Amino acid sequence: MLKVLIVDDSLIIRKKITKIIENLGHEVVYAAKNGVEAIESYNIKKPDLVTMDITMPDMDGITAVKKIIENDKDAKIIMVTSHGQEDMVIKSIQSGAMGYILKPISDDKLAQSIGEVFPKYAAYKEEDELSLIDDEL
Repeated sequence: MLKVLIVDDSLIIRKKITKIIENLGHEVVYAAKNGVEAIESYNIKKPDLVTMDITMPDMDGITAVKKIIENDKDAKIIMVTSHGQEDMVIKSIQSGAMGYILKPISDDKLAQSIGEVFPKYAAYKEEDELSLIDDEL
């Protein structure tokens, strides 16, 4: 089980990602509404994974990624973005983010992104799917 920090200025998106993360069997340790809260909560909660919106008030996701990586070079951050923000995604990856998810977010997209950052969780999902198939035969 991963401890996850969610960062997004939209309450609806924070709730949606929280539900998906919990459905995937992980724990949401905090849901921040901007980059400033993200940095503060990251330093306190020490999550395994961060989902970070790119465009937010007070401090954008790229700046927050840079500051988190300055304090923890091993931080695992996945950017959450809309179509048309490709240049910002590239800047995020160059700043230390490990990947990105395009909105609208779905269970499958988030599970795939988590599996790319934490391969052991992708393997468990595949094994679960295989065992379900075997049970049906």
